[in-house]
Amino acid sequence: MEDIKKTCLHDKHVGLGAQMSPFGGFDMPIQYEGIVEEHNAVRMACGIFDVSHMGEVFVSGPDAERFVNMIFTNDVTGAEKGKCLYGMMLHPDGGTVDDLLVYVQGVNDYLLVINAANIDKDVAWIVKNAEGYDVNIDHQSDNIGEIAVQGPEAETILKKVTGLDAISELTFYTFAHYRIYDDVDVIISRTGYTGEDGFEVYASHDVTRKLWDDLLAAGAVPCGLGCRDTLRFEVGLPLYGDELADDISPIEASLGMFVKLDKPEFIGREAVAAQKAAGAPRKLVGLEILDRAIARHGAEVIDADDNVIGFVTTGYRGISVDKSIAMALIDSRFAAMDTNLRVRVRRKVFPAVVISKKFYKKSYKK
Repeated sequence: MEDIKKTCLHDKHVGLGAQMSPFGGFDMPIQYEGIVEEHNAVRMACGIFDVSHMGEVFVSGPDAERFVNMIFTNDVTGAEKGKCLYGMMLHPDGGTVDDLLVYVQGVNDYLLVINAANIDKDVAWIVKNAEGYDVNIDHQSDNIGEIAVQGPEAETILKKVTGLDAISELTFYTFAHYRIYDDVDVIISRTGYTGEDGFEVYASHDVTRKLWDDLLAAGAVPCGLGCRDTLRFEVGLPLYGDELADDISPIEASLGMFVKLDKPEFIGREAVAAQKAAGAPRKLVGLEILDRAIARHGAEVIDADDNVIGFVTTGYRGISVDKSIAMALIDSRFAAMDTNLRVRVRRKVFPAVVISKKFYKKSYKK
């Protein structure tokens, strides 16, 4: 626990009796009442998550659009103010530095939201690659809190707490600045990591603490990182360190739609263009394990001849689908739907079949 960081809501979690554990360098809540109960609250009502451990980097200046396009696989060229874009930052060999959201605040004005475990690495990488560009890099991760409000009742509860009827106008992957409480500026986006409709609110630490309390009082259920993982997994959303990594490209992770090869250049373009043209040697797939066995990260995936052809990136007993399911990065030759494979779990081997990795239907507001 040495040098462990704490979010601005840490004492709130402890006071609620949350089970705490290190994650991404922070002491974070894993669960409160229980992973299943919290998972179901998000699917059926409204859950709130402390995601203040995420990183925020503002990029602005005359060369900001050109610079962001150079380090980002998606294309911000001409993107409208208020749009959120998902994509990756890549190494020259096509491996993934991180996946992130880019918020378009205006012409040459962007907010980059990066993963907690990668903050130091990402910021160093961004600063290094900014050399030669006329941009301002403003790292504000330590000063911004963030709450995710997720579930079919998220809009109703957030409107009740903030009085902002205008958030109804936000569509999926858009955001705006709003004034709440004592005329305090916050960013609210219609985004999330659960497969349900929802919002993410960026604010100062003091406002984040007040908002957390008010959301709880309005009926939102506090949720930990345990169900955040089960929720994102059921709808096939990747987690850096599992489905993406320094040695896993977005093409291998089946995220090629967020890699815009029609852009003239970006870091890693040559490598991922070659993978896209030739076909990546590995592919991320969904697996159903034909048993109640649960295959965790790292479990070997093997073919009929006992050859190891890949590994499980994430695996659970799906709470919403009641099946033993997994995502796995495997040899592309075995990635066709309905291919019969096997998974080794604690020295035992269980049959599995390739299925869609979108195990549960998303419920976003379009």
